[in-house]
Amino acid sequence: MRWSSAAKPSAVKINEKASREKILTLESMNPQVKAVEYAVRGPIVLKAGEIEKELRKGIKKPFTEVIKANIGDAHAMGQRPITFLRQVVALCTYPNLLDSPSFPEDAKKRARRILQGCGGNSLGSYTASQGINCIREDVASYIERRDGGVPADPDNIYLTTGASDGISAILKILISGGGKSRTGVMIPIPQYPLYSAAISELDAIQVNYYLDEENCWALNVNELRRALNEAKAYCNPKVLCIINPGNPTGQVQNRKCIEDVIHFAWEEKLFLLADEVYQDNVYSEGCQFHSFKKILYEMGPEYYNNVELASFHSTSKGYMGECGYRGGYMEVINLHPEIKGQLIKLLSVRLCPPVSGQAAMDIVVNPPVPGEESYAQFIKEKESVLNNLAKKAKLTEDLFNKIPGVHCNPLQGAMYAFPRIFIPSKAIEEAKAHKMAPDMFYCMKLLEETGICVVPGSGFGQREGTYHFRMTILPPVEKLKILLEKVKDFHIKFLEKYA
Repeated sequence: MRWSSAAKPSAVKINEKASREKILTLESMNPQVKAVEYAVRGPIVLKAGEIEKELRKGIKKPFTEVIKANIGDAHAMGQRPITFLRQVVALCTYPNLLDSPSFPEDAKKRARRILQGCGGNSLGSYTASQGINCIREDVASYIERRDGGVPADPDNIYLTTGASDGISAILKILISGGGKSRTGVMIPIPQYPLYSAAISELDAIQVNYYLDEENCWALNVNELRRALNEAKAYCNPKVLCIINPGNPTGQVQNRKCIEDVIHFAWEEKLFLLADEVYQDNVYSEGCQFHSFKKILYEMGPEYYNNVELASFHSTSKGYMGECGYRGGYMEVINLHPEIKGQLIKLLSVRLCPPVSGQAAMDIVVNPPVPGEESYAQFIKEKESVLNNLAKKAKLTEDLFNKIPGVHCNPLQGAMYAFPRIFIPSKAIEEAKAHKMAPDMFYCMKLLEETGICVVPGSGFGQREGTYHFRMTILPPVEKLKILLEKVKDFHIKFLEKYA
């Protein structure tokens, strides 16, 4: 029957069984999107959601709650927000509070400055695609302070929707060619799955280089060279991604390692991406965060004026843990002037990053300083978070290494443990029968029996024949101890069952 707007509703009989074929199906959808995998929110997390629904319905389980240790979401795990950051964002969001005596003057001063950079003095207006100018100036000043006076140009700063947005944008503009000339992107294994997901979506070629687990997940330039030379047979490797401090592995690279990597990138003409979102999260004695930008500058003009480098930071990690604001920035140096215009054009398609996230990022790079009224409380809260994380990093490492069949490298930085687990051959066979990776099988059993949600190492990549899982160290200390004891009891029973 042909549709007529004049037809009475009762005259139109709808055959519910008759439906035409869908335009969008698994067969017709974008194959690059279908190829995307993102383990930290993958099948194990969907299963955890199902179990939570069952618990709410009163269905009995051997546990009373699901502990989501799968993702670095600090506030969801109970971490309290930094007061000063929230005060400034509150003032920007509701400027009438600027007249309130409840807010300190140093917070009001920053809020007024941010609002003056917004159209109509409102956080609800669009900003320039690169971000609010005064915030980019503050980011540049922060980088100069952090790097001991190494110059930073606000024009090289791009505010982003978390670091992920910046990483995706840079990869998008870097990837080109077809066949053997298709861009190859070198990523660490284990890696944060954003990289493999973005590479799949953009139909680029993933080039794996392996971190050295036996040497505390160190990065070895000989391994970089092996990966590069092998990749040249089937693609055009031109991007090298570094995560420092490491996610999921938690290693902190020393100065010599960074110098070697920069020299390698200069020698092989590679564009460097430095993911530095955990730069505040360094715990082990003798470890120190060195930015790639600082080391590049100190290696001299031959390097500093030529190596193309994009480095990334975020509000989501560090001591802030403000994941939901989606604030971040990238600094891109030595970019061709014409490409700079192309990058701004690409970023303008998404109009601008969330303005509240830009404001939050400003407080990360422009916090209270000695002499300001909020400084004492700010530094107390910051140090409390970081000291607590350091304590939990050591606790996690020590307890894992007491479990038979588990080995955990020192958690030098970031906010995760990535222990290696022994899985017996019987369990591997059963995993195959269920069409699962062995560590996915292990993590699924752990979830179903204890309510603990962690991510299998296969979601991050690992050497053939080794098995791991990633677990955040963010839960409060007492809950973390319970969690680790549950993992210990489960692992021992798992070994006994499949011995």
